[in-house]
Amino acid sequence: MPNEILEPGVIYHFYNRGNNQENIFIEERNYNYFLLLMKKYIVPIADVYAYCLLKNHFHIALKIKDNDDLPEKYREKIHLPFSNMFNTYSKSFNKAYLRKGSLFQEHPRRNRVESDEYLRQLIVYIHLNPIKHKFTNCFENYPHSSFKAYQTEKMTNIDTEFIFELFGGKENFLFYHDERKINYDGLINEIDLYDK
Repeated sequence: MPNEILEPGVIYHFYNRGNNQENIFIEERNYNYFLLLMKKYIVPIADVYAYCLLKNHFHIALKIKDNDDLPEKYREKIHLPFSNMFNTYSKSFNKAYLRKGSLFQEHPRRNRVESDEYLRQLIVYIHLNPIKHKFTNCFENYPHSSFKAYQTEKMTNIDTEFIFELFGGKENFLFYHDERKINYDGLINEIDLYDK
């Protein structure tokens, strides 16, 4: 199924994995560079709510800014910053590791998020993803996730204020994560994604 055209003011779940399930992150610098590119290309056109970067795939939940808040050059080409980001990352990765060909399996997949409940589930799903893939038993300390942005008082590129409001406050946000961690199998079935 082809991806629909990106629209202003809409929330999306972006995800993709390495071609042939190869790793797209090998060293710490790869994760850092991906986030640097996200700040450069995506933050100017979208509010990022959550992300998780794992060795061979990633998840990002974000809302495209309203048309009036988008830089004029992207209003008719919202896809362009995403394309620039993934192409830049792929070229750099291929050069660093002397590889050729497509790094990602396909164009990034995306799902439109159309309800607050689905967005709440998605945020938690993204943050618990390191547990699903057995990288850690303690998702709170996973270093390549936006969850740490929800634990700090410092300024970040994550729109924590909107998400805390969505959950009814920080305490409810944390409770929802803990509750879903206990019932993790149910959350996987509700989101039902391909990332294996």
